Amino acid sequence: MSRIVVVTGGMVDEAVVQEMAPDGFELLVAGPGSPEWLPALAGASYLVGFADMLVRDGLYAAAPGLRLVQVLSAGYDRADLGAARRAGVPLANNGGANSVAVSEHALLLMLAVSRQLIRQHANVVAGRWRGNATPRLHELRGKVLGIIGIGTIGKKVARLAQAFGMIVHYYDIARLPEDQEDLLNVRFRLFRELLRTSDVVSLHVPLNERSRHMLGARELAWLRSTAILVNTSRGPVIDEVALHVALSAGTFAGAGLDVFDQEPPPADNPLFSLDNVVLTAHMAGPTQESNIARLRNAFDNVQRVERGEKPLWVVPELLP
Repeated sequence: MSRIVVVTGGMVDEAVVQEMAPDGFELLVAGPGSPEWLPALAGASYLVGFADMLVRDGLYAAAPGLRLVQVLSAGYDRADLGAARRAGVPLANNGGANSVAVSEHALLLMLAVSRQLIRQHANVVAGRWRGNATPRLHELRGKVLGIIGIGTIGKKVARLAQAFGMIVHYYDIARLPEDQEDLLNVRFRLFRELLRTSDVVSLHVPLNERSRHMLGARELAWLRSTAILVNTSRGPVIDEVALHVALSAGTFAGAGLDVFDQEPPPADNPLFSLDNVVLTAHMAGPTQESNIARLRNAFDNVQRVERGEKPLWVVPELLP
């Protein structure tokens, strides 16, 4: 009987894992560093979970029978892809299982910054009705949304934004064919052009050497003074030092951030002192619904490999 080792990372209830697990497999839920961990890996055919940080040469040495590493996240930037390549074991992400959650969260941040939600809440609970002056609030309708990265999540953000009456432009190194642009009602813009012409910029790119600090001081200076920047992808896509400088100087209006350079961020992170940011704790993806979808995709992929089929959603860097 093939063994599946599941790493929940505290993000998914073990009861949900047990309920979703396929029949005909030995299922072990184990945490890295626990007494059960290495014995579980020794007989594992599949590793499922929040496991990209575990993808190192040592993992494959401890689990010589691995046939698939199936991560529950969309991102895999903490995985050692060289180790995966050397081991010859496929590494798959979650197949867009959290794309609805992340796209909704991106819209949440756009609205929260546009309507100064956190400041309004603080004023009300402190007894300052509307503060010292009525805040300047903005609608999304009619605004230009610039999406950087038009993958599974970016496409869903486009559809949600259009429901709010936004005009959607995008930039991606993999440009959509014209018929797909027409179906999605989006239009391609060059990178600098998009930053200079968008009212809201939303980031949906994987973290790699090409995307790391793709928005630095120069790029942030291209944003409109009234623009909002939203990041639900990975923190290092933006130069966080440059971001703080730009927000402090009023180079652009505000930001909604779910991700940071260092996670969790240190208590003295200077972004915490700004009143034109809305911050969440890398929580765009893990909803109750997306956790079920992650497991559904993961266990389906395990069963595919067990049947001798090729897995879905293998990360592109490991494709032939």
